[in-house]
Amino acid sequence: MQQVEMISLEDLIPQDHNYRKFIKIWSFTHVEKQLKKLEKDNSFKGYGLLRLFKCLLLQFMENISDRELERFVQENNSAKWFCHFTLSEKTPDHTVFCKIRTKIGTTLLSKIFADLRDQLKKQGLMNEVFTFVDATHLISKANLWKERDQAIAEKYEKLNNSNVSKFSPDNYADTGGEEGTIYQDY
Repeated sequence: MQQVEMISLEDLIPQDHNYRKFIKIWSFTHVEKQLKKLEKDNSFKGYGLLRLFKCLLLQFMENISDRELERFVQENNSAKWFCHFTLSEKTPDHTVFCKIRTKIGTTLLSKIFADLRDQLKKQGLMNEVFTFVDATHLISKANLWKERDQAIAEKYEKLNNSNVSKFSPDNYADTGGEEGTIYQDY
């Protein structure tokens, strides 16, 4: 037996939900104006730039990947409400989020978030007492690979054919090849 019930997405979201609080704090009017400039082509399957921007905003707030965002918006009623999707409407796949981020660009995103910061300051919800600059030394991945390869080589040099017989229960164990030659499989 299948039961049909009329329900509003608005009624499914608790009144004290964080997304409702966020909507009350931040006016999207400025964002809409900024995004309208980019809406010359409709290459985003009719979702609209504001809705997709709100998806990216959720991604930032929830700290999730594009694939996780796809599933989040698809399965989470609060996310659908926040981004103005209906319960039965098809939501974007993960490839759309990458494209929209590229379309909006870092400069415009920076302006939009600066506007949010200004709105929060005006409402007394945020102030900038300190500004921190992170000057942490970063080790490149290339350096880590070199160190790893060097460590592997040193261990193999220590474990040559003359040493294996001293430590291996198998008297015929061999590291391969001629005396002291090591073969490594990756």
